[in-house]
Amino acid sequence: MQGRRAALDVDPRSAAGRDTCGASQRYHDALKAVVRNALMSRELVQHNGLPVTVVVSTTLAELHAAAGIAHTSVGTTMPMRDLIRLAAHAHHYLLIYREHTAEPLYLARSKRLASKAQRLVMISRDRGCTMPNCPVSGAGCQGMHAEQDWSAGGQTDITGLGLGCAADNQMAFDTGWTTSIGPDGRVHWHPPPLLDIGQDTVNHYHHPEELLRRREDDSGEER
Repeated sequence: MQGRRAALDVDPRSAAGRDTCGASQRYHDALKAVVRNALMSRELVQHNGLPVTVVVSTTLAELHAAAGIAHTSVGTTMPMRDLIRLAAHAHHYLLIYREHTAEPLYLARSKRLASKAQRLVMISRDRGCTMPNCPVSGAGCQGMHAEQDWSAGGQTDITGLGLGCAADNQMAFDTGWTTSIGPDGRVHWHPPPLLDIGQDTVNHYHHPEELLRRREDDSGEER
C-alpha cells in the first residue's frame, strides 16, 4: 500500500517539500533522467550503422574484479566502477571471441555494408581507425573490406573487415595503399613501394598497451 501511495503522489508541492536538494542538483537529476530515458528508448537515429549507443569493451577478469579501465567507442576510457553503474540501465550485447552466437557475422556477398553485430565486434577489436597513427575513434569510422575490396569480389565477413575513417578508407584506393588481415587478426596497411620505409603496418594508437608490452619485452632482453 505504501508503494501505491508513493506512485500516486504527484503533488509537486508535497514532493518539493520532501526534496532537500538545491536547484542545481535538481536540474542535474532532471537532465540525467531525460538522457537516460532517451538512450533506453531504442528510438534514436543511427550513426555509421549503429544506433546511438554507449559501446564499452573490457575483459571478463576486470569485470569480475570490478577494477581496471574499460575502452569506449569514442576513444575514451572509463573506470570499471562507472561501467558497472552504467550497465545497470543498459541493453547489453555480449561479445565472445572464441564462440559464435546466433548473430550473423559472415554475410559473404549478400550484403555490402557491415551489420550492427559486425560493427560492434570491430569497435571492440580495433577500437578505432586501423591506419597506423590515425587517432579517429571507432565511433567515427566505417567498416571496410580490409582483406579484399567489395568491388574486387570481397566478402562481408567479420574475418575480412576492419575499421577505417572516411579519409584513410578513400586514401587507400587513391594512392596505392593496400590492406590485409594478418595472422593476429589485425588489419595491416601496406604502403606503395615509394613510401615503404619499413614502418609498422598496424595502428598502436588505440592499443597503447601493446607498446608497453613491447618495451617490457625489450627491457627483459637487455638484461
